[in-house]
Amino acid sequence: MTALPEHHQPEQTFQRQQYLTFVLDGEHYAVDTLNVREIIELGALTQVPRMPPTVRGAINLRGAVVPVLDLQARFGAGATHLTRRTCIVILEVHEDGQPQVLGVLVEAVSEVLEIDASEIRPAPAFGSRIRSDFIQGMARLDERFVTLLALDRVLRLDEVGGHTANDDG
Repeated sequence: MTALPEHHQPEQTFQRQQYLTFVLDGEHYAVDTLNVREIIELGALTQVPRMPPTVRGAINLRGAVVPVLDLQARFGAGATHLTRRTCIVILEVHEDGQPQVLGVLVEAVSEVLEIDASEIRPAPAFGSRIRSDFIQGMARLDERFVTLLALDRVLRLDEVGGHTANDDG
C-alpha cells in the first residue's frame, strides 16, 4: 500500500443541489429542481367555483387539468399581482405516496442555482413572513437570503384552502 504524500489532502465533497429561484412579494424563494417539471407563461386560468383564494384556477396542460395555487396567498400575503413576468411553475410532489402535479403562480422566475448543503442554515424561529414549517432552510447568496421551501408542507393538499389553526407566523 502506498502512502499519500503529506501535502496531498483528500478533497472535501459537499452535497450540491440545484434550486429554482423565484420572487414573490419582493422576497426570494427556491425549490429543489427535482420537483420542477416545467415553467410556463401565464395564460388563461379557468376559474373553479367555490375554491379558496389560494387556488387561482386550473390550466389544461397537454390534456391534463392542473390546479394552480397562488403561493403568495398561501403565505397569507394576499393575491399575487399579475405582470408580464408572472409565470406558473409546474411542480410534482408526492402525497401519500402518490405523485401530484400542481402549478404555482410566482411573480418572476430568477435562475437555477447550485447550493452546497453546508451553506443552508435552519429556518429562523421568528421574523419570517411565512410559517416556519414551510421553510426547509435559508441560504445566503451574495447580499440576499433565499428561503428554501419545504414543498411537502407548503403544498399539502388538505391545507391549500388557507391557513390552519396551528399557524405559527
